[in-house]
Amino acid sequence: MNARPTSEAELAEIVRAAAAAGRPLEIRGGGTRGIGHAVDGTPLETGGLTGITLYEPGSLTLVARAGTPLAEVEAALAAEGQRLPFEPWDARALTGATGAPTIGGMVATNSSGPRRVQAGACRDSLIGVRFVDGSGAVVKNGGRVMKNVTGLDLAKLLAGSHGTLGVLTEVSFKVLPAPETVATLVLDGLDAETAGRAMRAALATPFEVSGAAHVSAAFGDVSATLLRLEGFAGSVAHRARELGRALAEFGAARLVEGPGDWASVRDAAVFAGRPGAVWRISVRPSDGPRLGAALAPAEVFHDWAGGLLWVCAPEAFDLRAAMGGLPGHATLIRASAEAKARWGAFHPETAAVAALSAGLRAKFDPMGILNPGRMAARAKVAV
Repeated sequence: MNARPTSEAELAEIVRAAAAAGRPLEIRGGGTRGIGHAVDGTPLETGGLTGITLYEPGSLTLVARAGTPLAEVEAALAAEGQRLPFEPWDARALTGATGAPTIGGMVATNSSGPRRVQAGACRDSLIGVRFVDGSGAVVKNGGRVMKNVTGLDLAKLLAGSHGTLGVLTEVSFKVLPAPETVATLVLDGLDAETAGRAMRAALATPFEVSGAAHVSAAFGDVSATLLRLEGFAGSVAHRARELGRALAEFGAARLVEGPGDWASVRDAAVFAGRPGAVWRISVRPSDGPRLGAALAPAEVFHDWAGGLLWVCAPEAFDLRAAMGGLPGHATLIRASAEAKARWGAFHPETAAVAALSAGLRAKFDPMGILNPGRMAARAKVAV
């Protein structure tokens, strides 16, 4: 039977009882991402912990309970002309899930989109958390406003921990004003290597590019290299002209006004409904085009100026072996349980990092009841 507490105190009591009994818990937010290995435990849903508890537009800070739907937070921000800076990606296009993403699930997975190249990741905007650790103790770290952030930054540690260190109950964010205007400069027909050089050159200019992606001709009539600009209308128009001139060696650029198709880039929507495993690979931007070519015939598109590759490949394809030792990491976002067991959902850790991770989990969750096995690398099954 699922546990769905409606208060932090109730959640803490559930965790204490589970720890005393040595009973594993499967921590769930909105259930829309499905990243990692399945957990054999009693479902503990945070969807009963809802509501924006503090929002001060003038101070650019927002605090919400972990189960609050992300859409509710984004609507409240939009009403004040503000937004979350890091553009959290929505996994539903890939997973086919019908639930509602939550603000806590977003933090637990460190969900970040194309704007990461400019604004940083989810954890970079996180200024405070409240969570229940594996013993049932309530822990508070950081603050509810930016000036109160002091001490050991556990907030950053919880971001991307996938519920293995604690169950989030409340999160605090720095937010930013939404732009008046959005436009995209598009370079058509570039190969991946040339597009990579163009994107890196664009980010090296002073024109504040907030998105840099390359979609190959496999997804349309011609490849498209996308460079996003945001801000006041006059500024965007000026920066678009100057950026086009700065990138003249890569061909004539065309300007697309409005938000464009960045939501599809953010969510890897081109892979929605397609068969195969979907991987998310982070590498040095300069390595991205070369790696993409090495993964053929897998389908690939590039975000973060080549530093993030979204890949759709047959489930039997040994993608990490195809990386050829390039520094980086590959996460298996969508696949069958069998494929996840074979390859491991998360990139294998070095011995030193694995020891550090195990030590942290032992400290925060001494009984090992919080999402046990969610992030653990599984041994590859022999062919």
